[in-house]
Amino acid sequence: MNSRQRRGVILLILSVLCALGAFAGVLSVVHDVQSKVGPEVTAYRVRSAVQPYTALNAGQFEKIRMPKRWLSENAVTDLAQLRGKIAVTTLRPGSLLQSDMIVDRPALRPGQQEVAIMIDAATGVAGKITAGARVNVYATFEGRKESDPDQSKIIVMDARVIDVGQIKALDPDEDKTRPTDAVPITFALSALDAQRVTYAESFAKRVRLALVAPGGEPAIPDRDRTYELATDK
Repeated sequence: MNSRQRRGVILLILSVLCALGAFAGVLSVVHDVQSKVGPEVTAYRVRSAVQPYTALNAGQFEKIRMPKRWLSENAVTDLAQLRGKIAVTTLRPGSLLQSDMIVDRPALRPGQQEVAIMIDAATGVAGKITAGARVNVYATFEGRKESDPDQSKIIVMDARVIDVGQIKALDPDEDKTRPTDAVPITFALSALDAQRVTYAESFAKRVRLALVAPGGEPAIPDRDRTYELATDK
């Protein structure tokens, strides 16, 4: 082996040693970062805005990975925690989902049952009625005979809403007088009130909801629960 070959071998060995040293340095940095950051865990981030009292589902959130040490104790790491829950406040896009953002869906009281009816999306809900709200249910009926006046009646007062579904397009050919978009609204009602709202949904010309303010006015007297235009003074 001549001197030129020896120099080549030496340079090759030095290159290998430098590469090993750089690799060891990288491993050291990675190990140092991992020791400071710690292991990663699963968390969930809000995809798009979720309104208060809205029922929650997995599609509203995206799965992410982040260091466990950076995760708060009340962060949600399993979407099974969403079962039977609603948002307690507005969930904004990009926010990390935490357990104090959600609460149990309102439960039925003894003697109550869940009843869902379809409500005109434009005039009956208008985006302001959410789970947990209290509403008065109005229904407008045509007179039974041509000579009978049309009437507007308060069917149920202070009904508790426990769920608001997604807007559904109705078949416009079914009934030209019916709305084209409707929302399923689920109430917690007594047996009698459940019959009243289902009757109204089946036979009333229109069913509307009126939002009752918290601590609002007392029960409406029976004499004021039926309205006829001819008797308005």
